[in-house]
Amino acid sequence: QVHLVESGGGLVQAGGSLRLSCAASGRAFSAYALGWFRQAPGKEREFVAAISWSGSRTYYSDSVKGRFTISRDNAENMVYLQMDSLKPEDTAVYYCNAEGTDSGSYYYAGGSWGQGTQVTVSS
Repeated sequence: QVHLVESGGGLVQAGGSLRLSCAASGRAFSAYALGWFRQAPGKEREFVAAISWSGSRTYYSDSVKGRFTISRDNAENMVYLQMDSLKPEDTAVYYCNAEGTDSGSYYYAGGSWGQGTQVTVSS
């Protein structure tokens, strides 16, 4: 089991930026892929971005492609989500996910989730 703790959420105006962080502990960090998901009020949790164990592959949903960047630091057991050009529709609780399946073209969520961090984008 991997323990995940997100941070970096907050309130930002449309067009602004935020950087989310996720600290991982437990199983060897460099052994698994990681992803970010989000859930807005009244909606299902949806995929946002993911990164392979080495960082060589990244995946993004169409709604954030070109605005968000996922990265990882295997030495520090950290994964990040840089969010630029934020829109009100990006408002959601953002969750870090680990131990998912990296198919080479898609990331399937694993069983380890963080507690989430709230991102609110005002118009």
